[in-house]
Amino acid sequence: MNINYFSKVRILDGGMGQTLLEKGLKAKGSFWSATALIDKKYHQLVIDTHLDFIKSGADVIVTNNFSARRSRTISNNVEEHFDYANEKAGELALKAKELSKKNILIAGSLPAQNDTYLPDKRDINLIKKDFFDQANLLKPFVDFFYLDVLSSIREVEIALNVVDKMNLPVLVGLHIRENGKLSSQETITNVFEKCKSKNWLGLITACTSPEISENVADEIKELKIPFGFKANLWKKQPLPVGEIVTFDKDGFGENPVDILGTRDDITGEKFYDFSKRMIDKGATILGGCCETKPFHIKAIAKLKQA
Repeated sequence: MNINYFSKVRILDGGMGQTLLEKGLKAKGSFWSATALIDKKYHQLVIDTHLDFIKSGADVIVTNNFSARRSRTISNNVEEHFDYANEKAGELALKAKELSKKNILIAGSLPAQNDTYLPDKRDINLIKKDFFDQANLLKPFVDFFYLDVLSSIREVEIALNVVDKMNLPVLVGLHIRENGKLSSQETITNVFEKCKSKNWLGLITACTSPEISENVADEIKELKIPFGFKANLWKKQPLPVGEIVTFDKDGFGENPVDILGTRDDITGEKFYDFSKRMIDKGATILGGCCETKPFHIKAIAKLKQA
């Protein structure tokens, strides 16, 4: 693909996991959206949800394997489905693209390989293997990789080491906290200076509130790289899995929205206004994460450039 793809305004999809749950997915434990990958009865739901975002104007859809990382399969006692789940995420995204008959791109999700929103302090070789195995399963189906909500320079370096050997470009997604830094307390500029390579498509704030994304936009703009956001619409700052999920007697997990809440005040119009302000600051990569729905994406798709 063109390494300058994000030099003009492009629209990413919204929050697949929360949209699937809203549509009726009954999630296993903290496997959440990935439950729809290992349970065949939900495969059409995944395709349809991808199509909803494409019809709303998304130029890029992200594979639905955010929760299919190996550590999450282990904690939910479904490790034997790791390969199947990640391959199926690629297959279902590609099927949606084919059905849409639109020239959209598919981004392969490479999430933080242990917990979300916390730096992964495990052995480097273990993290590297986890990234490699997931990326290798997705590669046949995707146009580029998306580092999906990473929280430290160390994780970014490890992931990029894997991705660079696969000859696909990468969009870097960093989770930013209220102080404008990663959870590791490193800055966005630190990440750029330490990790920037010729394979970068751009840099976005990932699963970060609109307010935080807006607050750090000036810092990212100074890096002279395409940038933007995949903004969440939680009421609270997102929490690690262990502080969110509870299980019922059948082993099904609670929807994170029951703990974190959703920002019903952020209508499509308000998401558009926020996105327009970000464009005015120089952003060209616009999208949503948790609790952003197809109607949010439809609203900001009006900002696309020809």
